[in-house]
Amino acid sequence: MEKEKRTALVWFRNDLRIRDQHSLYAALNSYSKVVAYYSFDPRHYKKTPWGFTKTGSHRAQFLIETLAELQYALQQLNITLIIDRKMPEEGLLYWIEKLGVGALYFQKEWTQEEFDIENKLKESLSNQITFYSCYDQFLFHPEELPFQIENLPEVFTQFRKQCEKQSHVRPLLPTLSPLAKDNLLEQQFHLPSLSDLGLAEKTPHPNSAFPFKGGHLQGLERLKHYFWETQKLSFYKQTRNGLVGIDYSSKLSAWLANGALSAREIYWEIRAYEKEIKKNESTYWLIFELIWRDYFKFIALKHQNSIFQLGGILKQNYHWKNEVREIENWINGNTAEPFVNANMIELKKTGWMSNRGRQNVASYFAKECYLDWRIGAAYFESQLIDYDVHSNYGNWMYVAGVGNDPRDRKFKIKLQAERYDKAGKFQRLWNQNTLFE
Repeated sequence: MEKEKRTALVWFRNDLRIRDQHSLYAALNSYSKVVAYYSFDPRHYKKTPWGFTKTGSHRAQFLIETLAELQYALQQLNITLIIDRKMPEEGLLYWIEKLGVGALYFQKEWTQEEFDIENKLKESLSNQITFYSCYDQFLFHPEELPFQIENLPEVFTQFRKQCEKQSHVRPLLPTLSPLAKDNLLEQQFHLPSLSDLGLAEKTPHPNSAFPFKGGHLQGLERLKHYFWETQKLSFYKQTRNGLVGIDYSSKLSAWLANGALSAREIYWEIRAYEKEIKKNESTYWLIFELIWRDYFKFIALKHQNSIFQLGGILKQNYHWKNEVREIENWINGNTAEPFVNANMIELKKTGWMSNRGRQNVASYFAKECYLDWRIGAAYFESQLIDYDVHSNYGNWMYVAGVGNDPRDRKFKIKLQAERYDKAGKFQRLWNQNTLFE
């Protein structure tokens, strides 16, 4: 098939890789000229209505590292990555007109802010160019679910069992071939620094459980270490509730969150490991966690803006508070619970918190203090390196009793600390390191 002579533009969002990247693959298969685009949307670096910077320094640093690697990888394919700091609905219009772009390829998003940007672009460009969007965040593609989205089960176990029996994970896409060298633009594009984005520089904390850098190759290195070099994957189920160190869990969530790794890549690497090394409950459990991640994405797709509402998808009418002092005490690790404090200090200093910690601090915030759970979710958005809108709000709703947990549980913090930090190592590590910035 002869390729289209006009230029295609690939708009990168949370799919920051060249491997198993459907938008890039489709554009290269149909067009002889391709450029790529990424915007550091200025709205992402401003304060939210809750008073937190939407994207804080920890995640922004990981993002900048990811884009540095993506820019280099695209250059090897003779594709220029345009780095912009305008709102994408403005920046894309400029470059589409300047380069005579005939088609725009991008990953489909469905939360309100992203959806609005897409609609503005379509209104502005009307019939001038062709739009190609695809779902590229999932393990199980939406078209291959055993039910329609409107019939998505409200209980995870039902979803999981049906998908495991009736759905399949698509194979990885073939490796891409470079375009001709004259495809590169003459203009050079530079990544912003944290200070350019209005953020404070951060010194890596020596006790961080997540001392990793962003980028696809860095994600592959982590896979190699956790799966093949140490074979820690074989013990994941036993260690996943750990609190100290880099290897108690896979730590793959940050690369998944900005799309430096695809869920499919991780899935097929697990399957290869099971064939060559060992298949056990632990190897399955990492797939189980990928399915949970999918589930929260599908819940957001089904319920749309309800995931951001106070009553959640259950429309629950609890009495929530908004006490500034209590919120600040939680953020700064100044509560009556040392276990909560240690986790919150770790988050503030490093941008990371264990899954066990997240559940406990969220339960304390919503079920002990009765504070508006959306404020806690917004703070996580600001701080977490691995922030993912669907998992974040899905988990907060779940813990707050307004989401997909029919049991509406409340964590007993002292018992949790005793069980998961019996010797107090984690609490001592962070409650004694509050001065290190």
